[in-house]
Order: sequence, then C-alpha cells, then structure tokens
Amino acid sequence: MDNYQKLIERIAKSSNLDISEIERRVEAKKAKLSGLISKEGAAQIVAAELGINFDHEKLKISEILDGMKRANIVGKIIRTFPVREFNKNGREGKVASFILADETANIRVALWDTNHISLIESGKIGINSIVEISGGNIRNNELHLSSFAELKLSNEKIENVNEQQMTSEKSLKDAQPGQNIRTRAIIVHAFEPRYFEVNPETGKKFTEADKNNGLQPKKRALLNITLDDGTESMRSVLFGEQINKLGIADEEIFSLEEYAKAKERILGEEKYFIGQIRTNAFSNSPELTINGVEEVNPDELIKELEAKQLTP
Repeated sequence: MDNYQKLIERIAKSSNLDISEIERRVEAKKAKLSGLISKEGAAQIVAAELGINFDHEKLKISEILDGMKRANIVGKIIRTFPVREFNKNGREGKVASFILADETANIRVALWDTNHISLIESGKIGINSIVEISGGNIRNNELHLSSFAELKLSNEKIENVNEQQMTSEKSLKDAQPGQNIRTRAIIVHAFEPRYFEVNPETGKKFTEADKNNGLQPKKRALLNITLDDGTESMRSVLFGEQINKLGIADEEIFSLEEYAKAKERILGEEKYFIGQIRTNAFSNSPELTINGVEEVNPDELIKELEAKQLTP
C-alpha cells in the first residue's frame, strides 16, 4: 500500500467518512488548486479541514507516513548497527541506528543527537529493548530523531513483532549498508557468471558428506552486474530466479557462448531492482544483493514522475 492510500484510510477512519468520500474531496481540492499540488498534499489539506491532526497520535509502525514531522511510536529493537562517525561540511558528528518493530511492521531509526546516541553506546537500550519515540521525523521511510525528539524505555509489552524487512524507494547514492531498497536503474555492465554446487534438497553448499550420502549436486549460477540509477553506479549480485527475471534463461546462463548473446541483450535495459545493500568484504564498497526484479510499467512510471514534479 502506497503512502497516499495509507493516508486516505487514516483520514477516513478518524473522520468516520467513507474512503470514497475522502477521495472525492481530495480530487475536488486538487481541481480547485489547478492540479498544482500532489494527491498527498491535497489529502493533508482535507485532513486539516476536517480537524484531524496526527501530530500527537501514537501510531503503529505500519501507519507511519513518509513526510511526517512528529511521529510517535512504541516498538521493540530487533537489530542495532555500529555507531558511525562522519565529517560533513567541516562538522564532525556521530549517527547511530537500529531497526524498531511492532506487531505490524518495522522501520529503521536514525539517531543524530548525542544524548540519544549515548543510550546505545552505554548499553541502556539495545536489542529487545522496548522503547517509546516521540516527535520523530519520517524521511525516505526512515524515522530520524533530532535533539527535539524524545527516546526512552517503555513499560509496554510487545511479544510478537513483524520482522519482515521493509523496503523503501531510494537512490543508490543515498542507500546505506543494511537497508532494503527498491530502485529504478539501468544495467550498464554484466560480468561472466560464476558457478557453484548446492545440495539439491537443502539448497546449501554441496559437501563431502552429501556426496557420501549418494546425493548428486545441483549446479547454480551467480551473476554480477553494474547498475546505474542516474545518481551512482553500484555493483550488484543475482542468483537463480532473479537472473531469469533479467531475461536470461537457464540454458543461457550455463553456457558461456549463449550467455555472451544474452549479455548484449540485457545491457541498457531499465528495470526496478529490489534488494539489500551490503558492504563487499573484498572491496569495502557497497553492493546490492538483489532479491527481486520488476519490469518498468510505462503508465506507472508516468504517474511516478508526475507525482515528483507536483510534490511541493
């Protein structure tokens, strides 16, 4: 569900009006403003006219909307990342981050205030801590905490949390290790595939024990490609089904002669790539491990570009 649809549903729920009525008011507001505002912007105006203010409402993580300025949530920390130091425009600082989850979803939280960061460094909060956040700022589907936000331990009980990783639309330039992203990019280079053998039953690396048990190995391929989304180029890796989604059949990936033809075919193609940013252990540079490939729908692309142009 996209940001606009979630916003419409929340307005309908808070106002006791039908979703269709909210959508009618949004379209009327857009028309009144000659289309010079996005649907989300028009929906925010409709919410204000209905006397709805989400600033002080405690939300579930799945209800968070990109662009919120004062989000309030409670969740369990399920993963932490090392504190990083940075130097930007001559200003030195630190940033800490963790993944916060509740029963509905999870989100990456970035801490920029030294008081908040000290809670991580001192061990006062960590994995399995239940914390309450007030006044967080949602940017690119991440929750950012400045010195104006509040972070503290909570007495609430959260047993079962949703650990399924959230994916956010993000450029390669802005993506950070550990993030799950979806980006539209062009294939600018493809390397020769590498092959390895796996246990046909478990999919894990084929071992001597597997051989002794009479199993026959299954051959698999790994393909490295370079993607460029207009902000940066990044090496990326695909396996199995994701290679097929590039338009390369199994008989092509396992034959270097056939692969050479397929390679020429896919270079320059634009698709949506979904995966996790990791740091390559050898090059120490970011790399996208792809777990999803989607075709670019021209109609959806036009809507996406129009929304970006109209967003204030």
